Amino acid sequence: MMNDGPRQMTRPFTVALLGNPNCGKSSVFNQLTGLRQKVGNFPGVTVDKKLGKTTLPDETEVRIVDFPGTYSLYPTSLDERIVVQSLSNPSDENYPDAAVYIADVTRLEKHLLLLTQLRDLGIPVILALNMADVADKEGVQADPFALSRELEVPVVKLSGRTGFGMETLKRELQLLREGLDAGKRPPLFYKPGATEQPVAEAVQQIVPGTGYYQALVIAHHHSWLPFLSEAQRKSIGEAVERHHFTSLRSQVDETMQRYDKFTPMVKQAIRSARKEGPPATEKLDALLTHPFAGPLIFLALMLAVFQAIYSWAAYPMDLIEVFFSFAGSLVQDNLPAGWFSALLTDGVLAGLGGILVFIPQIAILFFLISLLEEVGYMARAAYMFDRLMQFFGLNGRSIVALISGGACAIPAIMSTRTIGNWRERLITILVTPLISCSARIPVYTVLIGFVVPPKTVAGFFNIQGLAFMGLYLLGIAAALLSALVFKWILKTRESSYLMLELPEYRPPVMRNVLLTVWEKVRSFIWEAGRIIMAISIVLWVLASYGPPAGMAEARQQARQQAQEQQLDEVATENLIAARSIEASFAGHIGKFIEPAIRPLGFDWKIGIALVTSFAAREVFVGTMATIYSIGSADDEYSVRDRMAQERDPLTGRPVYSLAVSLSLLIFYVFAMQCMSTLAVVRRETKSWKWPLVQFAFMSGLAYLGSLLTYQLLA
Repeated sequence: MMNDGPRQMTRPFTVALLGNPNCGKSSVFNQLTGLRQKVGNFPGVTVDKKLGKTTLPDETEVRIVDFPGTYSLYPTSLDERIVVQSLSNPSDENYPDAAVYIADVTRLEKHLLLLTQLRDLGIPVILALNMADVADKEGVQADPFALSRELEVPVVKLSGRTGFGMETLKRELQLLREGLDAGKRPPLFYKPGATEQPVAEAVQQIVPGTGYYQALVIAHHHSWLPFLSEAQRKSIGEAVERHHFTSLRSQVDETMQRYDKFTPMVKQAIRSARKEGPPATEKLDALLTHPFAGPLIFLALMLAVFQAIYSWAAYPMDLIEVFFSFAGSLVQDNLPAGWFSALLTDGVLAGLGGILVFIPQIAILFFLISLLEEVGYMARAAYMFDRLMQFFGLNGRSIVALISGGACAIPAIMSTRTIGNWRERLITILVTPLISCSARIPVYTVLIGFVVPPKTVAGFFNIQGLAFMGLYLLGIAAALLSALVFKWILKTRESSYLMLELPEYRPPVMRNVLLTVWEKVRSFIWEAGRIIMAISIVLWVLASYGPPAGMAEARQQARQQAQEQQLDEVATENLIAARSIEASFAGHIGKFIEPAIRPLGFDWKIGIALVTSFAAREVFVGTMATIYSIGSADDEYSVRDRMAQERDPLTGRPVYSLAVSLSLLIFYVFAMQCMSTLAVVRRETKSWKWPLVQFAFMSGLAYLGSLLTYQLLA
């Protein structure tokens, strides 16, 4: 059907790993490749692809491409489109020399549609009957020889959980590779109808090098396939109209014909002693997806996940911070004072610490989410919330990211990769940072004291605690309403519905869980970490340097003032640091933006905090401590007391009045004050466009909300 010779000379033998979602494909991929895998992305899109290597019995190394799970060559999501795009184009860099099709042997009939389509594409394929261990326990007996004879493809029984059958699969791959050139292609499984034959033949003329069924697939999807030229797309469209080809009708006919043909084969080759629909599974599903009990159970699980992230991560995060604090002290003690040691301690080490400190949260989140995914629960949660989330332009799987954002937006955004629909995933990424994360807690703690008194109502509820909860609820409301707006703005031809098969409940495969955690952590460190490091160093330069004359004069004035007030050494250093920040480039930026933030009730000192806290929201407290010459940036109560004493030099009134404090709180609820989050959004969307859109809309929302708050209360 096609000449694969030149492609094989320029790259290693490439095997596609294909199958339906929840077929255990990831387990097989991990068994074949282990740590010899990496994550890339398909050309022109943001969808990740997994690449790995495995070695055949004859020591030949082959490349494995783990394609997204898909039900057929008629896609309903961006992930599934990637499969069609790659397999309908023989010149695609991901076009396989052979394929291993993973099918759940306990649900084989539902999994053979795509296999027969791959067979008709002319791709040499091996059918791997996965979950053989589960089949044995459930009394499901499969006859691989009968299936191989009927389907005319090699068949192997294996288990991605235990590793059973992997060596047999490798031997079959070796035989397949050795016999490619002499291999006889089986006849088409599907017999095209009267309107399909002339269209397929026309496409073969328009797109040279395509096989017969491949041409039919192109006819179905010519309107969006990116490898077609405009002239080819136009010619195919004319052929479709000329021959009265109706894609939807053809898809239905093809699907029914395939099922009619392979269903008897499955019934002859599979014998099952189990009863359909185990009562325990049905009862568990009835509870977990119940309209009332289901959401309550989900919220309880997510609260447990959130609590684990928040509490378990605290200890390793503290250790990481202690380590980098010790490393900074070591550098200061062993290197002469100067710009280089300051760059290492306040720029490089601080930036590196700002990257690595997130690792415990990322690892814990993905460990727990992967466990829930492995046992089959997350598919139920997505199904349960899909209708509600779609009203806001989101997806059932978005609920996990939104709740996880309460701990940290970074791992929450990374978890959106499970959302197949491009628009729904993008909207989830854009609005997740509006959920108040743990980094906002120090800011809220300092400022709430200026807004509400520490009183108790109804003998139980602390007013400040209620205000704290109100800020979280405000962020949730803003996220959902923003999602609704993006739903109206962002247009896509992609169908906006959830299509999934509820998997069987099974014990988690820890190998898969740990590899997932390793992949996410490694991806964050390498992809987002480089950007965070660069911005950290830029911020250090802005806060440490300024016009030389101005910096020298500021330090001299600080020393004179310290002498006049007879300050001790620590207070003197703090005062010099405060004056130096004012005279630095960051201080000039604060003074420069002061006219813009004055309507919000903010002065230039708060302006500096807004600039420096872009590194991370919690930096606000440390910046305030430095500006107001507080000895310890970690003493939040001292910071609050000193801020309470601050007076406006023109009016003599407290700077942090009710209006200013509430305005600042509203600003931090809505503002994108976290460069780490922007870096991860850049990594996830593969573009700077969407981080900039996110920064602009959140900053605009923060400014408008803060402006209205201050002007109404001042």
